[in-house]
Amino acid sequence: MKNTRHILFTVLCIFIFTSVLLSQTNEEQILAIRNASNLALKSYENEEVLSYLTDDVLTTTGNGTLITGKKALEKYILDDGESKMYWIRMTKEIIVNEKRGLAWENGIWNGYNPEKGDDSIVNGNYSAMWTEESGVWKIKSQLFVTLGEK
Repeated sequence: MKNTRHILFTVLCIFIFTSVLLSQTNEEQILAIRNASNLALKSYENEEVLSYLTDDVLTTTGNGTLITGKKALEKYILDDGESKMYWIRMTKEIIVNEKRGLAWENGIWNGYNPEKGDDSIVNGNYSAMWTEESGVWKIKSQLFVTLGEK
């Protein structure tokens, strides 16, 4: 019985140690979520895109329109009708404040319309504020600025 406990304890310690070593950093978690969000946008999976946002998310679109809340953003997306536009964000920097469970992300974004070809037709810079809720990173606010158009 004593050996069994010792073996179980050793296995548990190895499992915990391995889990810590293999776990993602906050930056890696945010980048993974960003990449999943990009895939969801390209696939027009609006529900999945919205799942990465807090309920009270603030979004400033590329033309300066402020959208308050996830439900308002969903309406904004649905009001766009049958548009085939999608956006891909490419992260340049992520800075995490672990004490507050906040993060800053910035990068560039490109807008695509598959009906007009494979090249981006609009682009710009973006920044996002992330917050960690119950161990999961979500976007609390995001700002997009349109800087180029074709």
